[in-house]
Amino acid sequence: MQLRYNFRISPTPGQRTALAQAFGCVRVVYNDALRIREDARKAGLPFVTSAELSKRLTASKKTEPRAWLGEVSSVVLQQSLRDLDIAYKNFFDGLKGKRPRMGAPRFKSRRDNRQTIRFTANAGWKITPGGRLRLPKIGDIPVTWSRSLPSTPSTVTVTKDAAGRYFASFVVETDPAADLDRMPTTADEVGIDLGLTHFAVLSDGRKVSAPKFFRRAERKLRKAQQNLARKTKGSNNRRKAVVKIARAHAHAANARRDFHHKLSTTIVRENQAVYVEDLAVKGLARTRLAKSVHDAGWSAFVSMLEYKTARYGRVFARVDRFFPSSRLCSACGFKDGPKPLNVREWTCQGCGTVHDRDVNAAINIKTEGRKVAAGQAETVNGRGAQVSPGSVPAPRDEAATRRDGQPTAVGILAL
Repeated sequence: MQLRYNFRISPTPGQRTALAQAFGCVRVVYNDALRIREDARKAGLPFVTSAELSKRLTASKKTEPRAWLGEVSSVVLQQSLRDLDIAYKNFFDGLKGKRPRMGAPRFKSRRDNRQTIRFTANAGWKITPGGRLRLPKIGDIPVTWSRSLPSTPSTVTVTKDAAGRYFASFVVETDPAADLDRMPTTADEVGIDLGLTHFAVLSDGRKVSAPKFFRRAERKLRKAQQNLARKTKGSNNRRKAVVKIARAHAHAANARRDFHHKLSTTIVRENQAVYVEDLAVKGLARTRLAKSVHDAGWSAFVSMLEYKTARYGRVFARVDRFFPSSRLCSACGFKDGPKPLNVREWTCQGCGTVHDRDVNAAINIKTEGRKVAAGQAETVNGRGAQVSPGSVPAPRDEAATRRDGQPTAVGILAL
């Protein structure tokens, strides 16, 4: 399995200037290539191939208006063309129904919050014996290492975020046998019911409170936004205020990701099989609960569970969102009617068992999850129609470190 390990880097002022130049060159090459293809489309000409774009890039570096493109590594420029190809492929695959639909490629702006460049193995970058990252035409950049890489990385991506922080992201191959040895052997299984009051309720009765990181940071963000509104547009003070807001948002996001990583790793370590409900997050995000739904970050948490179970040889299954987990009695299987959200306990009319709403739902998710994992699920929706849940590939995530060497919110991947 391929994973990304993300580490904080601390470039010098001169190296930051070189990185800014590289970011700008990558952006210009991307926009030039996109403009060539858009002009060809409007003129009714055939789609311009990647090979043709590469030839034009080589020729443009020999002209006076674009001679400064030769001052940066040619590899990052070629990678920019590959990024454009991927953007077009995703767009066309969305039109064909092979993936969720997304918009056509758009021009990049110098004001984008995130700037990236990518170096492949043939770029000549390396990690020095002193632990620094040596990049062509940029220099040796200090790296805050919190752990050793499991294997030799194939690529490195240097990123600058909205808060002005720099990161180096390494793509590495993990050893499946070593991953299996890291997790203890267990036969336990767990069903998880996700919510807002309690972030997760497990089928064994444990309840994990929702930290609500964004809600806790709202006051600080509100003051930062008010401070920004008082600044003159285009001034240096306004740019500083924007960075302060970005840092506040990054702090909340990092804390949330740290919570997700720690909880998901604990669940995967303790259980051989993990079952969760496939929530309609996009639909819930359009309701009055939108802020709380986004603050919870259910999708990111479930994605972490999915790829970690795949990495460590565990079983993972999603129970269809139409499965009536809150209406079924986990003791006798009697199906009760719908219940408003303020009903947290209810008594089964079939056997008289008193249920905690969330714990009962988690137990039902565990029972149905076993059937889904075995291919025996017969889930029906609220109207009685049969539902066939589909499989979703496991995503990847990143690990990171702070400047002081401690793992951040994105640094719990290897725990």
